[in-house]
Amino acid sequence: MHRVFKPSISLRPALLLLTPIAIALLAACTPDNAQSTFGTAGPIAEDQANLFIFIFWIAAVVFVLVEGAVIYVSIRYRRRSDSDKLPHQTHGNTKLEITWTIIPAIILIAVAIPTLSQIWGQQSGVPTDQGEVLNVEAIGHQWWFEFRYPDHEIITANELHIPVDRPVAFKLTSQDVVHIFRVPKIDGKVAMVPLNDNFIWMIGTEPGVFYGQCAEFCGVAHALMRFRVIAEPREDFDAWLLEQAAPAAESTDPLILAGKKVFQQSGCTGCHATDPSSKGRIGPNLTHVASRSTLAGGVFENRDEFDRVNPSILQANLREWLEDPLKAKPANIMGMQAAVYTDSNKKLSEPDISALVAYLSSLK
Repeated sequence: MHRVFKPSISLRPALLLLTPIAIALLAACTPDNAQSTFGTAGPIAEDQANLFIFIFWIAAVVFVLVEGAVIYVSIRYRRRSDSDKLPHQTHGNTKLEITWTIIPAIILIAVAIPTLSQIWGQQSGVPTDQGEVLNVEAIGHQWWFEFRYPDHEIITANELHIPVDRPVAFKLTSQDVVHIFRVPKIDGKVAMVPLNDNFIWMIGTEPGVFYGQCAEFCGVAHALMRFRVIAEPREDFDAWLLEQAAPAAESTDPLILAGKKVFQQSGCTGCHATDPSSKGRIGPNLTHVASRSTLAGGVFENRDEFDRVNPSILQANLREWLEDPLKAKPANIMGMQAAVYTDSNKKLSEPDISALVAYLSSLK
């Protein structure tokens, strides 16, 4: 008497659960996704996407052939009844073994040639034949990115401006732990290692705002270590350089002057500079912080529905950040070490915060 196996759990609930998950995963691969590697805007990203597609189709063909062979053998040589005898057993087949050794070797060679070619091409240095090279130093911090333009004596944070169709050469390093510099739509990814400079280059082929993020787990706020790349026409980039090279805005407004005094007396100047070329501080350069589209390493969005930095949104974000930085970004240095947050006797009062918001909002 034969027993029929019945699964204790129905497959229908599992399928109902897996279907929306599969749809969500496929939707994340659309080229329009903010950090999709399929919608490319630079030659390196395009080469990598093409290589991925090439390898994917090879893998798909191998998968279909192997799984097809397994299914065919399972059906063709299945045991049909209890009276069936075991099939004739054989051991070894020299021709077959040589065949399935040579074919994978050929496939690996076909994959290795374009892969190595791309690696060598991207590591051979920035292409100087495609225009004047823009030099940028990118420094990783827990948990924000610093960008220095040494040829223009400009330092900014979390927003990288580049001209369209012009090669940009990066020197990458880190001030604390290992980070990874990654802009999926434009470039590859390279580690930012303390005391060990690495190099990468990129070319943005179309104007737009592209998202970057640290791609190496670097601590509790790793997921909040973001930045943006603004690729813009040459004339807009040159205008941005002039704006960034200018000193911080000065104002005679009493509330702004009071905020500047709080900024100086509360120890903020020990970590933050308000000079466009100053470096070596612990926190981001704040010379033109009020003109940036994000705050606190991408945690706060300062732009409105018209894609403009909105003063009201900026001020609300600054207030929320200053009131409790650890709530917005866990374990950040300001919240953990600044005296105004660790010493109750030096805590910022509500008037102090309002004055600081007014001052920082004026730095355009």
